[in-house]
Amino acid sequence: MRSHPRFRTTAVLFVTFIVSFCSFAYEFVYSELLTVMYGGTVTQYVITIGLYFFSLGVGAAFSDDLAPDVPTNLFRTELYLAIVAPVGFGVIVAINSVALPSWIPTAVIWVVARLPVIVVGWLSGFELPLLTRLVGTEPEQPSLPGIVRRPIALCSSLCNRLLGLFWNTDSAEAPRSGLSVVLALDYVGGLAGAVVYARVLYPMFGLVTTILLLALINAVAALVLVALYSVRWGTASGSSRSFSTEPRVLVVVCLLVCSLLASGVVAHDTVDRSVTELYLEQQIESDHPPGTMSAEVTDQWTTPYQHVVRYNRTWSGTGSNPYFAGESEPCLRLDMAVQLCESWVETYHDGLVSVPLSQYPHSPETEVLLIGGGDWIAVDELRQHNVSVDQVDLDAEFMNRTASDPFYRQYHNDADEYDRLNTTVADGYTYLTKTEKQYDVILLDIPGATDDDLLGLYSTEFYRLLAAHLAPNGVVGTWGYDRSSYPEHFKAYTNTLAASGFSQYLPYWSRADLNEDGSAERVEQFYLLAPSDRDWQAPNRASQRSHSPNHSRSWRQIPRFAGVRSNSLFHPNYDILIST
Repeated sequence: MRSHPRFRTTAVLFVTFIVSFCSFAYEFVYSELLTVMYGGTVTQYVITIGLYFFSLGVGAAFSDDLAPDVPTNLFRTELYLAIVAPVGFGVIVAINSVALPSWIPTAVIWVVARLPVIVVGWLSGFELPLLTRLVGTEPEQPSLPGIVRRPIALCSSLCNRLLGLFWNTDSAEAPRSGLSVVLALDYVGGLAGAVVYARVLYPMFGLVTTILLLALINAVAALVLVALYSVRWGTASGSSRSFSTEPRVLVVVCLLVCSLLASGVVAHDTVDRSVTELYLEQQIESDHPPGTMSAEVTDQWTTPYQHVVRYNRTWSGTGSNPYFAGESEPCLRLDMAVQLCESWVETYHDGLVSVPLSQYPHSPETEVLLIGGGDWIAVDELRQHNVSVDQVDLDAEFMNRTASDPFYRQYHNDADEYDRLNTTVADGYTYLTKTEKQYDVILLDIPGATDDDLLGLYSTEFYRLLAAHLAPNGVVGTWGYDRSSYPEHFKAYTNTLAASGFSQYLPYWSRADLNEDGSAERVEQFYLLAPSDRDWQAPNRASQRSHSPNHSRSWRQIPRFAGVRSNSLFHPNYDILIST
């Protein structure tokens, strides 16, 4: 059965949309993957997209060297993309999942990790020129359904009139050229790839399943081309537009690739877990000396805002465990940062909430703003002080999950049902710009400054909003990085605080006997911040749960460091970020 030229041309235009969709989505997958591996969202996305467009141009230039049998070369391009894209993904994961020899230069690893981006971009560069030639050689224009054709015709007419105000236009209703139609669908496909990736693929399926699904689409597109243009395998008649050389082996390979990718998509939960665990179990506790701490992922899922991983870490070194009592304990990781481990979760929230509130005069009328804290544990601490709480957190899916999951409920004791709690799903920065409410205490239970996505929560603009929403004698409480361990971060952070109107800070540590050896260890550094003088001192008492004393300290002037810029939204200082 032969395919009608008009139908075939329409099918090729649909293939144009689909392959452009995949091509753009690949680059977002690689950008996010490189962000997960190396941090720095802006850096990774900018470099990845830049390399992608550079490689597109190189591929388009080399497309002139391909033989005239366009369908064959386009088929091969789609097949190669279906193979290279997931293999490249695996290469990036692999080089970050094994201990590489120290003699390998960092620059070499940097290049290898970005080679998949370059190869996918180069292959994608072949697509547009080949598709343009393919449509240009067809004798018939594409036939679209009336329900699609009529709105397009109306839009085209309106655009033609608008263009006529500034350019000389052809008012005749001539058919669109193959080049303009292919270009339009290519750009629309790219936009669709970006939107669907951001709103559907990544939040619903994660990176591993997404790369498999995109590769499967490429492989199916290759088979569609075979069906349209192959004399032996498809519906084409012998002509210059059919396959001039029958790629029998490649067709078989394409069928096998489709089968493997389809199997991976069907069993995506198993594949995703295996690939993610391969990386995470090697990297989660990699800051410990080699051979002393191992990790086993027990649960993982992705929300629109973060990747959530639960795991058990186990002491495998010689001698006694210096980090926690027993051999293993459960932990929670959000993206690149550890959120809690069983040995210190109570001590951390005791330091963030109970220590400052035990020193601050409060009552049921005390207004507390909690920014973050989607695991509800800080709310549980606040409930014990019977204060009124406004909680603001962006990730509704995470909050809903942690409210009902038994693993999290053991730590927050159904704090989401606290009768003095008002929870708002919103970005903390946006919430502060819209409310006029004043708070006696503002607590920041937010991620550390490890990624440029978080620059806004460590900016002068954000801290000015915090200062503006403090009641008289109010304070901001937050955890922070140790000055001696992260000196450059500390300088940028304190200069940002000073530029935001804060003049006083009070540092203290929460401490606990984590491994039950009779001595207390430092758990977390905390800061209380105020825009004017405060006359009460830091706690010098036993922590409620850890029974370990906190060092007594007084309020200090926030230091300023010469030659160090504060961090602002429109002039960021990347020294405020720390590497994990």
